This record gives sequence, C-alpha cells and structure tokens, in this order.
Amino acid sequence: MAHKKGAGSSKNGRESHSKRLGIKIFGGQDATAGNIIVRQRGTKHHPDKNVGLGKDHTIFAMVDGTVVFKKKADNKSYVSVIPFESEVVAETPEKPKAEKKEVKAKEKEAKAEAKPKAPKAEKKKAESAEAEAKAE
Repeated sequence: MAHKKGAGSSKNGRESHSKRLGIKIFGGQDATAGNIIVRQRGTKHHPDKNVGLGKDHTIFAMVDGTVVFKKKADNKSYVSVIPFESEVVAETPEKPKAEKKEVKAKEKEAKAEAKPKAPKAEKKKAESAEAEAKAE
C-alpha cells in the first residue's frame, strides 16, 4: 500500500455558502404583497395577520401595509402586516348613515344635471309621446 495520498486530493473546500437568513423588512417599514419579511430555519418568528408561511418557514406579506413585530402572552415573536387602507379609515371619523345617503343622492343629482341628454334619446321620447297621444 502507498503511504502517500494520490495527486489532487485536498482536505479543504467543503464549507457551505451562507444562507442569508434573518429579518429583511423590519417593524415600521412598508411591505408590498409578496415581499419576504423574515427568512429563518424553524419558526423563531411566527406568522400572524396578513402574512404567510412558506415551506422553508419564510414569512412573507400577503397585503400591502406596514410590518409589525410583537410578543404575545406566550412570549413568542409574531409578525403581522397592517394594511394601508385600515390606517386611513381609522384616521377619518365616520359620518352617520343618513348623511352618507344624502351626500350620495346629491352627487347623483349633480351628475344627472351635468350630463347633456343625447339628441337621439330626446327624439325617441318625443316619438313615443306622439304615438301615445294618437292611440288615445
């Protein structure tokens, strides 16, 4: 048996590449739907509202909004996304339903007055009125 290894063998070169794990979008930052928020091995951070969990435990945003990290009573870290729409709705005070109906009715009236009627439609109305008059 040979007491030396053959040419070309080496004990080096087997180190794996880094996997780039960690938080990609931090709390308070905006995320669009589909953005990766956390890459992890296992569930160090758990998914909460409006986020999904990939098969490799990647947490991603399902809606456009602001990322929020929080700890619950079980002392686990949860990631959620608060949609932009709900933030805007929370800032504006709601009007009573009666006021909303009145405003919509006024808007419809204004649109109806603003639109000039088509000449063809007026002719048809006039013709149908004449036909009714003759029938009587």
